[in-house]
Amino acid sequence: MNLNAKVTLFFIAIAAALLAVLVAISLYAFRSFSIASATEHIRTAGEIVRLHLTESMINGVIDKRERFLQRLVEVQGLKSARVIRSPEVERQFGKGLSQEAAADDLERLVLREGKPRFELVNVGDETLFRGVIPYIATASGNPNCLQCHQVAEGAVLGAVSIGMSIDALKEKALLTVAGIAGAVTFFALLLILLLRRLLRPISETARAVEEAVQRALRGDFQAHVEKHTNDEIGQIATDMNRLLTFLDDGLNRIGSNVARLTERTPAPGENLLTATIDMVEGLTRAAHFKQAIEEDESKAEIYQRLTSTLQSEFGLKEFSLYEIASNKKQMRAIMVDGEIADTCRWCDPQILVRPEACRVRRTGHIVNGISNPQICYSFQPPAEVGERRHVCFPVNQSGSVGSVVQLLATPADEAELQAKLPFINVYLRETAPVLETKRLMESLRDSTLRDPMTGLNNRRFLEEYVETLVASVQRKRTHAAILMLDLDYFKMVNDTYGHDAGDAVLKALSNLLKQSVRASDLLIRYGGEEFLIILIDSHGEAADQVAEKIRLAVEGLKVPVAGIVIQKTISIGISDFPTDSETFWQAVKFADVALYQAKERGRNRVIRFTPEMWSDNKEY
Repeated sequence: MNLNAKVTLFFIAIAAALLAVLVAISLYAFRSFSIASATEHIRTAGEIVRLHLTESMINGVIDKRERFLQRLVEVQGLKSARVIRSPEVERQFGKGLSQEAAADDLERLVLREGKPRFELVNVGDETLFRGVIPYIATASGNPNCLQCHQVAEGAVLGAVSIGMSIDALKEKALLTVAGIAGAVTFFALLLILLLRRLLRPISETARAVEEAVQRALRGDFQAHVEKHTNDEIGQIATDMNRLLTFLDDGLNRIGSNVARLTERTPAPGENLLTATIDMVEGLTRAAHFKQAIEEDESKAEIYQRLTSTLQSEFGLKEFSLYEIASNKKQMRAIMVDGEIADTCRWCDPQILVRPEACRVRRTGHIVNGISNPQICYSFQPPAEVGERRHVCFPVNQSGSVGSVVQLLATPADEAELQAKLPFINVYLRETAPVLETKRLMESLRDSTLRDPMTGLNNRRFLEEYVETLVASVQRKRTHAAILMLDLDYFKMVNDTYGHDAGDAVLKALSNLLKQSVRASDLLIRYGGEEFLIILIDSHGEAADQVAEKIRLAVEGLKVPVAGIVIQKTISIGISDFPTDSETFWQAVKFADVALYQAKERGRNRVIRFTPEMWSDNKEY
């Protein structure tokens, strides 16, 4: 129900109530007036009857009283007039005429109490007002009642019963009330019509504003509120139109800018306000995500957080994360379907050793297998899982693809994934520079911990890793064999053939050492031609066998340099941690002492440390 109808009904209700109250009050007032007027009329008629009876008794014509009463009834409005004798008068003068006896309880009550009584009675369709007026004996006045009546003063001598019709009064009252009601109704209707005319601009403006708001909630800000008046209501319409224009222009600009950021194409007929809110909220969450990954310590933590976001934020269950090796010749799987993995599930494994087979890696562009099925020949989902479609994103770092994010969807979920792609792309764009920064930091840190010529860990790496190594040995209650190695007469190579030849020998030795130890062992270029090997969970004869194996391999190593072949030997000293010393660096010193003994005893040999070799009791 609109405002106009509500106000109209309200005023109609108020007018009806006022009219009802006015009619009720008027009818009550007319009734009271009619009864009061009839009462006075009857009292007057009763007094006339009393005076006539008194004069008739004095003049001796009392027997003519009935004729008088008949003429009295002819007065307009009177219907009946009777004289009633009291028992005292009947005892003195007899019963009199038959119609002069009390006819009902009201007349008997008046004769008994001596008080006038009045009542309304309906006779057929006519309403009568009836009054019974008593005559009281009194010694005052002229003539004196007691001169003729032998009764006590104050006794009831009789009464007169008079009835009169009040239909005429009722008719006049009803006509008057009807006239008043008609006039009030006319002016009330006139007021309501005027009020509706005044309220129509308000109602129409309110309805137009409501429609504009509803359209705005649906994302349509093109509504126009018509201006009907030049007052405050007209100003509301003008201001509403200005507001709608401002919102439409502002939201279109915001939406287009945000859409440009998310690379999202607005759908035809979509709610502009809701879409803009969704895009802004998505960008806000992406900004929070970027802040979080910037504070992560390593690339592994970033990949884990990205995985959690794809699962929780976008509800994805099937996806893969790949990383391109720094040499661009290999790919490795980081995450598959939310779990840490080292192989691919949804693609041909050849992409791990031949990254060029990956279309995203090769082109650096998004590969959308939903809109363009069969675009990538390397996409090979397992047959048992059913049909899948994929979208692969490149995560560019330093102008090339550093990582690949592969998203999977069933045919039923294609549309849902397509709608999420712009927002996922925002997250990946935020991830790319952070991953690049972490990669550069790791590369920089790795360069400070590795020997640039041989690619082996350097002494600084050992200094940073030693606490972890010692804690691991102590926790496992195991041993670590420490091998200190030094090429025999290496300075002669540099002096005779030059430093390039010396570098070639060191590189060849480094490759041989890598092949001679396990991946879990530590191989360190300790300085110059000196190398340190830490054999984890190894001691005693096992360490001796590894050392001897290395010595023999070096002895047989031939390094071709500039048309010549260089062969060298190596001396090795061995100590055991924590058997020889509970202090790691002291155990390294003991291995160095054993190496010195190998040099002293003729080189090209393996010597294990014994306590007799250490003459200095000071800790290293």
